[in-house]
Amino acid sequence: MSLWIWILVACAAAYALKLLGYLVPRRWMDNTRMLRIAGTITIGLLASLTAVNAFGSGQSLVLDARLGALVAAAIALLLRAPFLVVVIVGAAAAALLRLAGWG
Repeated sequence: MSLWIWILVACAAAYALKLLGYLVPRRWMDNTRMLRIAGTITIGLLASLTAVNAFGSGQSLVLDARLGALVAAAIALLLRAPFLVVVIVGAAAAALLRLAGWG
């Protein structure tokens, strides 16, 4: 099979999984435990994606300007800055660190 067939199969499987979500009874989704689990899983997935994108490069781990950008964005979040400001602070930190020669 070619790659495109696998991509189409994956798309169909993902869409079918999404459609199966509509079959879940509503009372299951209104359960407070289910809401807490769904929120926790979302936070874990986003944290893992952030860690992979901040520290991964191919098959290895690296510490470069992305780490500084992540720290600067975290500080902006702690100061309760708006999301756009957080993104700009992170991008500016990465740019300045790369200009300084780190990463």
